[in-house]
Amino acid sequence: MSANLILATAADGLADLDTYIKAGGYQALRKVLSTNMSQDAIIAEVKASGLRGRGGAGFPTGLKWSFMPRNYDGVKYLVCNSDEGEPGTCKDRDILRYNPHLLIEGMAIAAYAIGAQAGYNYIHGEIFEAYDVMETACETARKAGYLGKNVLGFDFEFDLFNHMGYGAYVCGEETALLESIEGKKGQPRFKPPFPANYGLYGKPTTINNTETLASIPWIISNGGQKFADLGVPNSGGIKLFSVSGHVNNPGNFEVPMGTPFRELLEMAGGVRGGNKLKAVIPGGSSMPVLPGDIMMEVNMDFDSIQKAGSYLGSGAVIVMDETTCMVKALERLAYFYFEESCGQCTPCREGTGWLYRIVHRIEHGDGKPEDLDLLLDLCENIAGRTICALGDAAAWPVQGFLKHYRKEFEYHIEHKRCLV
Repeated sequence: MSANLILATAADGLADLDTYIKAGGYQALRKVLSTNMSQDAIIAEVKASGLRGRGGAGFPTGLKWSFMPRNYDGVKYLVCNSDEGEPGTCKDRDILRYNPHLLIEGMAIAAYAIGAQAGYNYIHGEIFEAYDVMETACETARKAGYLGKNVLGFDFEFDLFNHMGYGAYVCGEETALLESIEGKKGQPRFKPPFPANYGLYGKPTTINNTETLASIPWIISNGGQKFADLGVPNSGGIKLFSVSGHVNNPGNFEVPMGTPFRELLEMAGGVRGGNKLKAVIPGGSSMPVLPGDIMMEVNMDFDSIQKAGSYLGSGAVIVMDETTCMVKALERLAYFYFEESCGQCTPCREGTGWLYRIVHRIEHGDGKPEDLDLLLDLCENIAGRTICALGDAAAWPVQGFLKHYRKEFEYHIEHKRCLV
């Protein structure tokens, strides 16, 4: 089920157009065009599927599509966010590398549903191989009539262009991504206006994640309800999880929403060396960490993880065993967000630097008892006070680590060394 749904393996050869067609590729697009399926009908199926954004925010996809103005007299755009820069996340690049035509087909259907004539796929600047594969796939799809004017001989025009970023984490934020495509410095825009009203080049624009758009062909072919039934209420379908860290078999795993974490951990070969599970970041490095004993009772869906005290995010599962120094782990995360802040907002520009420097001095034996409350105070003055969510992304790890592992930080301050 899973490989046919989204993520093919290299052996499947679905990057090749002929192989993809033999596997049923582009039949969903043909169904949409040959039956003259209405925009409302497509959006209704996507809403019924329960598909929520797979890039981190988890916003309902069908609802997002419905925000696009119907009677707008001009160009509208569809943008795919393949700027996969969240530490621990490595799923979207594999879709681009191994099943690019699935994304192309999904984007073509989405463009039809929202009335877009052109699409852009913004690819993270450090995965050039994926960009190269997508360029080849788009060219072969264009020559075969799946992109361009009169797609498949019908009165529908859609072309797709791949845009290479330069590895800036902040360009994963949708409006910073738009600024980058336009040739400007990649910094988030104030909202409102939202992209559906004023997006790329000032035109109405819908932005979706790679995995989100790659889910569309299956939904159209099989029906939204069948996709929803693969998952659990409020978390429809299947999901790709990138499992990394202290596991014996790290990689991408495609499982139904609601799969118990303990089963996902087993798929990844369990904790390395038979060590005890200490902590898990369940949705990418920006999400609050959870202790291992809590995670072993959690299911992998939006509501279950939120109830446990974190978020599903991008689906990047970072596993840490009992040998991990939590101070050192947080130091590395804090440095990343300090380094990647675009500097536009004062709380983020200055606050991320303070967070890193304080955790750094704790790790290196110069911490003070009052540093821990100072860190939490800083987080309160960063989270929710910036144009984009990078401020929250910097604050949440600090808050999560101190919530669950404060004693380890206190030990580090008192003894000037790691507890483990």
